[in-house]
Amino acid sequence: MIDTEALRTQPELAGEHVVLTQLDETYFETTWKALQEPETIRLTGTHTRFTPEQIRTWLAGRRGLDDRADYAIVREEDRTHVGDLALTDVDRDNRSASFRIALNGPEFFGKGYGTEATGLLLDYAFGAVGLHRVSLEVFDHNPRAQRVYEKAGFVREGLQREALWWDGEWHDVVTMAILKTDPRP
Repeated sequence: MIDTEALRTQPELAGEHVVLTQLDETYFETTWKALQEPETIRLTGTHTRFTPEQIRTWLAGRRGLDDRADYAIVREEDRTHVGDLALTDVDRDNRSASFRIALNGPEFFGKGYGTEATGLLLDYAFGAVGLHRVSLEVFDHNPRAQRVYEKAGFVREGLQREALWWDGEWHDVVTMAILKTDPRP
């Protein structure tokens, strides 16, 4: 059984360099800017172009949900919003969820923020929430993210061939997952 109250109340999660805090409308400006960043868009494979009102409405609806957890990743030293991550598609019966993460732009890549945030969220998912399995999808043109996920303990499980059409080319989607019982750093 998973703890849906842990999802609903979504506590702040603190690490050495980042803090995960409830994603909400206070992060509109930086979220909107990230959605305009070409490299972030490419790495997430986002074809949809959102309006500011759609983003404001979506952010305002993040609090109090019991079927997902959406977190802002903020740098501990100055509370700069560096990205966001989420547990989505929570399956209560099978104690599983999907995972996604996006950093707000190249200035935040390669600094360890994603690695630390992923570890914090997995601790929360397997501990407080009580999940058994967390899975994700990553595009083949994002080997940096694949290395981060492997470092966190995710195992490659499969390949969806030519599942993303981007800039005139087909790209594969790599599927990965981690179990509560898998070794983690």
